[in-house]
Amino acid sequence: MRRISWMLAMVLVLSALLAACGKKDAAAVVKDLNEVVGEMESYQGAGVMTLHTGETPQQYKVEVWHQKPSYYRIALTNAKKDVTQIVLRNDEGVFVLTPSQNKSFRFQSDWPDNQGQVYLYETLIRSITGDTTRQFADEKESYVFDVAANYNTHALVRQKIWLNKSDYAPKQVEVSDSNANVVVDVKFDSFKFGAEFGKDAFDMQRNMTAATEEGNKTGTDAGAAPAEKTDDAGAQQPANPQAAPGSEGTEGAVDGQTGVSEGTNQQGTQGAEGSEGAASGQGTEEPTAAEPQEADSFGVIQPTYAPEGVKLKDDQILEESGDYSVLLRYEGTYNYTIFEARPQDRAVSLAPSRLVDLGFTAGMISGDALQTLTWTSDGVEYRITSADLPENEMVRIATSMQEESGK
Repeated sequence: MRRISWMLAMVLVLSALLAACGKKDAAAVVKDLNEVVGEMESYQGAGVMTLHTGETPQQYKVEVWHQKPSYYRIALTNAKKDVTQIVLRNDEGVFVLTPSQNKSFRFQSDWPDNQGQVYLYETLIRSITGDTTRQFADEKESYVFDVAANYNTHALVRQKIWLNKSDYAPKQVEVSDSNANVVVDVKFDSFKFGAEFGKDAFDMQRNMTAATEEGNKTGTDAGAAPAEKTDDAGAQQPANPQAAPGSEGTEGAVDGQTGVSEGTNQQGTQGAEGSEGAASGQGTEEPTAAEPQEADSFGVIQPTYAPEGVKLKDDQILEESGDYSVLLRYEGTYNYTIFEARPQDRAVSLAPSRLVDLGFTAGMISGDALQTLTWTSDGVEYRITSADLPENEMVRIATSMQEESGK
């Protein structure tokens, strides 16, 4: 009887050892991840990002291309409105592209090295390897890490990252706030290491002309080769609080670092006078003989979020020379203005600015003592200007205005 019990115990021990064979702990997986990133030459991923920052969740199709040493192409498509924006990095710099208007804005920036995105593989792996207090779980088909979020905003605190066991490709990411509420969720439909791209896949002009050549397709058309895809881009405007980009049809880039506008055939119309105390525009041209088209009314779009101790002071509708624009003034703990307008064709001179991730689009921050955050959504340009409003609060306000309709 004792012999049988001993043999049974040995069988159980051997079974446990066999079951454990092949399993990895967190340290082993982290070691593998460092090797994967070190050997990685390129990747291509696609999925759906959901933002839970408003009253209703907003979904965006995300497509990411990366090729060493530092080439990136990110296409964000509003799933509801089918509007795409492209952020591109190549040897010439970082670009925010709007192919539908044949415009681009260039930045001398080390993005995304200085500001990661939740859909970039390197950012996710840095979060895992850099958090010594990481939590680890071994699920059926995934390794799951719970680590600190590092997205340059106090609103995002923790994130859970699901990696495929077979090749460590990302499957899902959930980023939560301090109350453990999921704020951003990304589900990858596909992810391929060692992707091959056309020689001009990261070329600015090629991405600009692709939409014209292939019509109104989106950048996530799975049937197109990387260098042949097309995009309907949402309008993205510069960060100068008194200026808007050059006229439609202009072939050239507006340099967000030096303020140089490259290209020809630009029309000039005077920008609407915006925020109280905002920096004045530089280098605007005199209007041409062509009359500007009358801008459509879009109502008054108010943010659903305001910092504690801040209240709306007043709002004004400005209708001058055919331009419709709105000015909102807030006061209290922080004082700031929000300017809204459908931009007309204008000549531009940009102040030095840098890219900032808003989740649903890319924005631009300019100014020093007086800062302005500028972004465009659904054809409307928004500018938040303040001397004391922190950048993370600007981002929260901007995010709360997404998908809001004019009142």
